[in-house]
Amino acid sequence: MSEIATASRTEPRFNPEAFSLNLARAMENSGKALATFLESRSKEGPVEKPPAQLTEIVKTFSTVADYWLSDKERTAAVQMRLGKAYMELWGNAIRRMSGEAPEPLISPPPRDKRFADPQWRENQFYDFLMQLYLLSTKFAQELVQEAEALDPHTRKKAEFYVQQISNALAPSNFVLTNPELLRQTLQSSGSNLVAGMQMLAEDIAAGKGSLRIRQSDPANMEVGVDMATTPGKVIYQNEVMQLIQYQPATENVLRTPLLIVPPWINKFYILDLKPEKSFIKWCVDQGVTVFVISWVNPDKRLGGKTFDDYMKEGPLAAMDVIEKVTGELTVHTIGYCVGGTLLASTLAWLAEKRRVRVASATFLAAQVDFTHAGDLMVFVDEEQISALEKDMQAAGVLEGSKMAMAFNMLRSNDLIWSYVVSNYLKGKPPSAFDLLHWNSDATRMPAANHSFYLRNCYLENKLSSGNMVLDNTRLDLSKVKVPVYNLATREDHIAPAESVLYGSQFFGGPVKYVLSGSGHIAGVVNPPASGKYQYWTNDNTSATTLTDWMKTAQEHAGSWWPNWREWLSGIDAAEVPARAVGTAELPALEDAPGSYVRVRA
Repeated sequence: MSEIATASRTEPRFNPEAFSLNLARAMENSGKALATFLESRSKEGPVEKPPAQLTEIVKTFSTVADYWLSDKERTAAVQMRLGKAYMELWGNAIRRMSGEAPEPLISPPPRDKRFADPQWRENQFYDFLMQLYLLSTKFAQELVQEAEALDPHTRKKAEFYVQQISNALAPSNFVLTNPELLRQTLQSSGSNLVAGMQMLAEDIAAGKGSLRIRQSDPANMEVGVDMATTPGKVIYQNEVMQLIQYQPATENVLRTPLLIVPPWINKFYILDLKPEKSFIKWCVDQGVTVFVISWVNPDKRLGGKTFDDYMKEGPLAAMDVIEKVTGELTVHTIGYCVGGTLLASTLAWLAEKRRVRVASATFLAAQVDFTHAGDLMVFVDEEQISALEKDMQAAGVLEGSKMAMAFNMLRSNDLIWSYVVSNYLKGKPPSAFDLLHWNSDATRMPAANHSFYLRNCYLENKLSSGNMVLDNTRLDLSKVKVPVYNLATREDHIAPAESVLYGSQFFGGPVKYVLSGSGHIAGVVNPPASGKYQYWTNDNTSATTLTDWMKTAQEHAGSWWPNWREWLSGIDAAEVPARAVGTAELPALEDAPGSYVRVRA
């Protein structure tokens, strides 16, 4: 009996007085958030026209609407189909009220975490609300998919916008229509909303008027202290990058050093997270002399830096420094994401100049052909790029927050709305997670460089066609004869596996295409010790589609890292005594990870 009494005393109870007080405090905090938002907008001056993104959405949906409204029979058929679905749902609701148990008309996918609470099925109101939402979402998606007059790009944009709006309007995003949120709000007498609105105000202030959703607890996530801790030194820097050389961990090392070219759209320490996840540390432990480019987080002063500049002041400058430090003329190279696109361009430039500087090239989730490019294509057409260029011309750079939001929108349920619900409605701060902390550590991009990349790669696909010009040199990937290890990830929505495979054919030398499990980040950052995922290899290089390639591919458990290291030794297994960091001519400037990576956007 005493145990029951104790349980009843500790169970949260609704307190009307506390609830009223907490609501007032929550409104006060939300008022602070709104004031910060409005203050930032007032500094920008009067708005002369709607944002370009809103104009694009209206234009795209107008195209879809024109198709359906231009034919009366087509319009009537659509209305009848939707009305029939709603009537069936209402009929099921009546039957359930009378004690029957009809099968649901529609159910969420098993992996949809938004409707995991049992009340979504057990409570008739929430079940009806969930099915109504799912039916409406399905209908909206079908309107786009069945609009025959849409060109492929407009269809892709419409599907993306429908998905964004559907995700935003999900009943799981609101207190009164989410059983778990309502239950927690009543049990805590609204204290969750107080904490949530406080976090909202802090996150808008941190974003200087724009919402910067916190995805990870920043505690114990300091770069150079908790992450990016592999011992090394910055031995060279210019306006565009710092070059880091890492201290050896073995008595002997491969004769040919390794240069890693990470993407400049985010920071290099994705390859040097916690020590147990660090690809860089693993390479050092495997007897490789590792050099890594740490790109600058540019400001307006560097807005004129071009793709040419990034090539010459990035990988080309790094190769010159590495030669001075190691005495080796050639290097193994790795390019990740857009860093891989830059590396491929550099290799084509070197081939045209007949300069032998590279022994091998590894591409990690990188594209050289954009025929089958990923979801980012929804942001790429002449109108959108022109609007973006106009904004960048004024600022000199593309703010990192805008690029981060674009990436988050590709998985908005996971990277936006789940945190909106958890942070601001449940009032629950996120836990510490190194990968998501890195994800939110956005970087700016120089206007000139970003414009060139979008136009020459995504919009006009010039690199693979042999029409890209860098430093007054036309690039031809077929002249790149070095061995290539071309890694794709199976669930990649940024550099799809199909796109990476298709791009393999444009190189002139031997290409080993490897497919890793998981996505753009986890499929690459997959240390062997974790025992996660798998990878596939295939000696048949004639397959032109991923489906055909997979038919004869061999699956291997675990990480692709050891397979890559074995491939590297197959190119040149010669070893030399471990090298000291830097030289008298190129002394250490500062400890790794350097100062460039610590600059926050």
